[in-house]
Amino acid sequence: MKEFIINKNDSGQRLDKYLTKSFPLLPQSLMYKYIRSKRIKVNSKRSEISYRLKENDVVSLYINDEFFEPVKPRYDFLSAGKSLKIVYEDENIILIDKPAGLLSHPDEGNYTDTAITRVKRYLYEKGEYNPDSETSFAPALVNRIDRNTCGIIIGAKNAEALRILNEKLKNRELHKLYLCVVIGKVKKESGIIEGYLEKNEKQNRVYVSDKSGDNTKHISTKYKVLGYKEGLSLVEVELLTGRTHQIRAHFSHLGNPLLGDGKYGTNAQNKQFGSYKKQFLYSYKLAFDFKTDAGILEYLNRKEFEVEDVWFKKAFYEGTI
Repeated sequence: MKEFIINKNDSGQRLDKYLTKSFPLLPQSLMYKYIRSKRIKVNSKRSEISYRLKENDVVSLYINDEFFEPVKPRYDFLSAGKSLKIVYEDENIILIDKPAGLLSHPDEGNYTDTAITRVKRYLYEKGEYNPDSETSFAPALVNRIDRNTCGIIIGAKNAEALRILNEKLKNRELHKLYLCVVIGKVKKESGIIEGYLEKNEKQNRVYVSDKSGDNTKHISTKYKVLGYKEGLSLVEVELLTGRTHQIRAHFSHLGNPLLGDGKYGTNAQNKQFGSYKKQFLYSYKLAFDFKTDAGILEYLNRKEFEVEDVWFKKAFYEGTI
């Protein structure tokens, strides 16, 4: 038998609501049965299920100890997938290779299985993240990439690493390089292309023009053509500005849409080369290029991390796309 004294915060609740909240392992059917049979009493007397508890009431439970066992907290991120391709990890950061189709962060349609919730689950199960601790830092992503784009995402394991990386990203001391396959031959082998981008929220797409407008934002894209085969170009790209769908929209504006991109290219163009359900775009390389002090992350300066097995790179050079 165990007894519990009702405090001010629990007063005013119905007896059954209090029991359901306090003893989640006790099945509801048994709870009602135990109240009727006086195995659960209030102030040593039989009580009605609907009785509203008062401060200092004594609730006595003559039930098995198994129903008093503490329930381990259930975190949303434990419903996330376990699959996590780690490019690099140390005590401060984790670099993961996000697959196409996985969101970076939760949205209204998918709350549990995202890149950040997979990282949280991984670190929780590894013992590096404890959400119960009041001083615990919640792992956070420094950058994000579009749902249908593969590539490297940076995760911070502590507040100091997050602060430093956000600052370095803002000051362009982190370089993110992309590989993509575009349709046609890009006119110049390399260069920096400029433009103006306008976002249409309702359509979830952007439009690029050569002239600025009231709702446009300047974009700058650096690129280098790495190869050309059978009507397709393999291009390395660095974003000098980071706008929504910038690479896809900018190359489409040039007349070289990404292969497999149904939004900024056309199905007719894509079908010439096969049937593909995702665009040929990969955030494949990350370079740390600190110009100012990086504190606890100084050891990362001048280091590069690269995904070696970009899914379309080998096929491009072999001419099997």
